[in-house]
Amino acid sequence: MDLKKYTEANRIAWNEAMPYHQKAKDGKFFKAFQTPGYSCLDEIVTEKLREIGLVGKDVAHLGCNDGRETLSLKNLGAGKCIGFDISDIAIEEARRLADTARVPCGFVRSDIYEIPQIYNNSFDLIFITIGFLPWLPDLNRFFKIVHQLLRKGGTLLIYDSHPFLNMFDPHKQEKPFTMTDSYFRKEPWVENQSLDYYSNTPYEASTHYDFPFTLSDILNGLISNHFEIIRFNEYDHDISLCYEYLQKAGSMMPLSYILIAGKK
Repeated sequence: MDLKKYTEANRIAWNEAMPYHQKAKDGKFFKAFQTPGYSCLDEIVTEKLREIGLVGKDVAHLGCNDGRETLSLKNLGAGKCIGFDISDIAIEEARRLADTARVPCGFVRSDIYEIPQIYNNSFDLIFITIGFLPWLPDLNRFFKIVHQLLRKGGTLLIYDSHPFLNMFDPHKQEKPFTMTDSYFRKEPWVENQSLDYYSNTPYEASTHYDFPFTLSDILNGLISNHFEIIRFNEYDHDISLCYEYLQKAGSMMPLSYILIAGKK
């Protein structure tokens, strides 16, 4: 598999999307982080972070986007915090946000498969949130990298949309429970649709690729890369800004999950 073909296409697409996101946010988080100790993380994941012990831990936030969650981790008591993202514009915004808020976090622009080896064995916690995993063409290789980044006994926390949602098309909300894809789909989605999930502004995006994974893909990928599954919780609320219509329609199915795993 030519990983670079996919990751470089996605880098270009996310760089295109970022100005739309910035316009929609209208400086919201630059203002919010003027309040000392501000966190944008919801109560559910905040409680899980407290349970596993965040205070003083060195954290890598993979797929950090504009850095607001990375800064939130620091404000909740984490030690060293470094965010990694493939988007040049996202990292630029994250650095501006940290400077403006005077919250000491570092940000690295990198293809996730090319994170410099100087970061290996540097973190107590790897933090991954909504919508990052589907952009990865090789999940097994990614978990190998996560294992390398963590110190012995380190922890991975994933807070993401539930893979069940891959069966539904958020662009076809008139019949919310119509399944349009197999849960076991293997081939990536090849799309040119807008990536503006804030204001849904339509534009012709560069071709980008996202990849479907089942829960068993995720769990077995972790187990194969010497992780121990510590906790797995499912939730009935949407965290993606894309599937809230299912929640409002009374979906009665899991819409998000938190998975905590430890490096053996």
